[in-house]
Amino acid sequence: MVKRIVVNIKTQDLSRADQFYHDILELDVLMDHGWIRTLGNDEESKVQISFANQGGNDTEVPDLSIEVDNLDEVYSKMKNAGFEITYDLTDEDWGVRRFFVKDPFHKLINILSHQ
Repeated sequence: MVKRIVVNIKTQDLSRADQFYHDILELDVLMDHGWIRTLGNDEESKVQISFANQGGNDTEVPDLSIEVDNLDEVYSKMKNAGFEITYDLTDEDWGVRRFFVKDPFHKLINILSHQ
C-alpha cells in the first residue's frame, strides 16, 4: 500500500519556494538538508494522482492541485504578491471554487476549495 507521494520540483534556489508555499500557503518546513527542502503539514492526507487531457472548462492541465480552506484569502495574497493568475477565481459547475496561478518555478497550480 502506498503511504505517501511526494512531488519534487527542480530548482537551484530553494528559497524561491518560501513566499509562495510557506508564507502564503502556510506549509511547514518538514525537512531541510540544504540541497532538498520539503514543505507540508502533519495532517493526514489522501493519496491521489490525477490524469487529465484538459483542466476543466478547456483550461490547461495544472501541474499541482492544492485544496485550501481559505481560498479567497489565498487568492488575495497571491495577487498582492504579484504571482501570475492565469485562470481567475471561478465557481465551477462541478462543485469547486478555484483559480490557477504560476508558482516561482513556472508550474501551473490549481488552488481550490470544495463548495
